[in-house]
Amino acid sequence: MKTSLATPLAPFTSLQVGGPAETLIECSNIEETMAALQDEATKHPVTLLGFGSNCLISDKGLPGTVIVWHGGSMDEGGGIVIVDAGVWWDDLVKFAISKNLWGLELMSEIPSSVGGAIFGNIAAYGQQVSDTLLYVEVYDKVSMAVRRIDASDIQFSYRASSLQSQPELIILRAAFKLSPTKLHELRYAAAVSVAEELGSDIETLAGRRAAIIETRRRAGSLYHPNDGHGQRTAGSFFKNPMVSTEKATMLASFDESGKTLERINEQNRIHGGDSHRASAAHVLLAAGFSRGQTWNHVRLHPDHVLKVETLPEATAQEVYEVAQEIITTVKHKLDITIVPEVRFLGDFS
Repeated sequence: MKTSLATPLAPFTSLQVGGPAETLIECSNIEETMAALQDEATKHPVTLLGFGSNCLISDKGLPGTVIVWHGGSMDEGGGIVIVDAGVWWDDLVKFAISKNLWGLELMSEIPSSVGGAIFGNIAAYGQQVSDTLLYVEVYDKVSMAVRRIDASDIQFSYRASSLQSQPELIILRAAFKLSPTKLHELRYAAAVSVAEELGSDIETLAGRRAAIIETRRRAGSLYHPNDGHGQRTAGSFFKNPMVSTEKATMLASFDESGKTLERINEQNRIHGGDSHRASAAHVLLAAGFSRGQTWNHVRLHPDHVLKVETLPEATAQEVYEVAQEIITTVKHKLDITIVPEVRFLGDFS
């Protein structure tokens, strides 16, 4: 465990922007994190930060104590995997696959800690965290006690969980009930096409993972926190919005890959659970935004319009203002409300 004062938080995020933590505590396991929580939660505001891959931290920084937790343990027995919240999500996926267990493989290489993955109910290619989650153990900052919450007592929806409205709860550990046999079909056309090109057998865990990773690579969606040359994005910046049938059809015309309306609707169902949950990328294109569009030190990624990328010397305020311009323009031009998937932490003017 390492403690420091007035420490910049930008290096701890994928966007590489943001001000300092008043106090920063870096932890590598659940014991250190628990000790930090028990010592700090009664004195100061506490923010738990995993790998910072889905957040925008204000240039003013964060008051109180920021706990950065990287690492933890994983154990398996009888198809149940118990994992600490500070573990890198893809390490859990690889661990499950090494045990020949199905249920997480379609979410390979999503950048997140396990705790962040549960908090945001991450999903990809027709699979989501809540599908196999059994329970979580949380630390309650109010009662200062650890308790278990069954997955059935957590409300999950598209990119959301009821834990997001319970800031007093810190996820410490989770259990997943996985299967020795396949749980989900891979129907996402782009991934199936990549698998055919690679000669990967998507009826095997290894073949399926290879196809998913290559699909994500081609979409510019791979990120590793220790890669100093990685892309400075937070992945898809906005959630896919719900729209009318008429607007869903209109938005589909902005698809750049030549897919049919039927294929796009199927893709929307797989990604968002509903054919009316339109691609936010299509929304931005329909509103007149374009890949590579630049505002000073911020741009939309050249390969993916939905990824907001910071350039050298960018500030968090610049990213925030670009996001607000996009939200306002989309509402004005299309009468569609888009909501950031990225969490804004701290004070933005």
